[in-house]
Amino acid sequence: MSQVVQVLGALLLLFAFAGTQFRWIDGRSYANLVLNFVGSAILAVLAAMDRQWGFLLLEGVWSLVSLGGLIAKTIGRETAAAH
Repeated sequence: MSQVVQVLGALLLLFAFAGTQFRWIDGRSYANLVLNFVGSAILAVLAAMDRQWGFLLLEGVWSLVSLGGLIAKTIGRETAAAH
């Protein structure tokens, strides 16, 4: 079951990445931020459970940065442009 959840988290991140690269999704949109936050949070939790420290660092920081972007957008503070 954890493999299914892991693939779901990865798919969310990949959809957000491809969406911004092909301009299907605005890099500063709620959709992009939510996809990045949820996908990376899922993978961070699974990495913590498996004690995969490097992967936890990557996905943990990714989820925190995405959460920061969501909070900034919610309170009306402009975030950096997506590249």
